[in-house]
Amino acid sequence: MKCRACTKKAVIKLPSHNSAFCPECFDRFVLSQVGRAIDEHKMIAPDDHVLVAVSGGKDSLALWEILTRLGYKTTGFHLDLGIGDYSRESRGHVESFASRHQLPLVVESLREEVDGSVTDIARATRRPACSGCGLSKRYFFNRTALRTGASVLATGHNLDDEASRLFGNLLHWHDEYLAKNRPDLPAIEGLSKKVKPLVRLTEKEMASYAFLRKIPYVLKECPHSVDAKQLLYKKLLNEVEMASPGTKHAFLFGFLERIDRFYPDSETPDPEGAFLSPDGRCERCGEISWTPVCSFCRLKERVREELARNGEKEPRPT
Repeated sequence: MKCRACTKKAVIKLPSHNSAFCPECFDRFVLSQVGRAIDEHKMIAPDDHVLVAVSGGKDSLALWEILTRLGYKTTGFHLDLGIGDYSRESRGHVESFASRHQLPLVVESLREEVDGSVTDIARATRRPACSGCGLSKRYFFNRTALRTGASVLATGHNLDDEASRLFGNLLHWHDEYLAKNRPDLPAIEGLSKKVKPLVRLTEKEMASYAFLRKIPYVLKECPHSVDAKQLLYKKLLNEVEMASPGTKHAFLFGFLERIDRFYPDSETPDPEGAFLSPDGRCERCGEISWTPVCSFCRLKERVREELARNGEKEPRPT
């Protein structure tokens, strides 16, 4: 199998692009796809400061490296979720990457902020761990972006992530989420601009990039993701993709071409179009909120009440 770009020996075949690449040409392909996504969706300007959310997985670490190679000013942010060995290994990969590339990194601990881990949150809220994890990440990501002066927050969601998310939202017709099912969300007062520069690249392509660039990353899946519906949606879409290469790309980008027609007010950050709290700020933490007390502060209160009820810790004032 020869590289379609230079006729050298290919190391990766991409049926969806009807192509195969050698390591050098594949590297150029990945950088060009990220650059194209950034340009098409006006994600990042040359003078932007980008906060890159890094979990320790292949996508986020590869994204951090790619944005740095493309010349953007970046700072990494890692949220330690307190999930035993998984979190220790994830944090270790992030800190090693930052040290090796001499890049600035901010690390915060969910346990220090909430007095508990993702597992404690799930127990206190009686909801899947992914729900509390997602809420916490959104809170920390936005808060850290504002505190560090970053003008853009970038996450490592790839094409598979976004296509499966779209699939799930369409199955249940979650209009409020479909309206935001795009790789770029503009900044508004109190909320940072959010972008997903890997939206044109698949999970397989990102794994290949990390391997060829020798980027160590955590290989194990989050123990709480075993029954996540997202994995089921990815599996179903992968089966369709095998039978008809290019389907995931056509599905996602076909929707993105029509999103402004389907949801013309999709830039509005909340369903009502207006803040419910008097000044748009949480009265406890001061972060942006649509209620007098934001969702994250209410979450902290529930976790502390649960821990106190079980005799594990005295609740402390929020």
